[in-house]
Amino acid sequence: MNTVTIKENRLNIRCDNHARQMLNKAAAYAHVSISEFVLSHALASAEHVIQEHESITLKPEDFQAFLAALDEPAEPNAALSRAFNRHSEQVNR
Repeated sequence: MNTVTIKENRLNIRCDNHARQMLNKAAAYAHVSISEFVLSHALASAEHVIQEHESITLKPEDFQAFLAALDEPAEPNAALSRAFNRHSEQVNR
């Protein structure tokens, strides 16, 4: 079953002649339109940048320390206790 995606937005970019020739050649080698070529590569790059900013990678020993901290949370200090109390007072109003 083919699913057709309706493309409702337009993206305009300006480039010099050399960049356009490069994009033309690359799109021709890939057997796609320039729009498809630019969009697919821009999306792949965007996914990579987003992943770098939205994911955390830990070394195995750091991950084990993280899991241990989750299993045995520290006792709340005075400032955290005050914050909980203040929150309770404000929410229960």
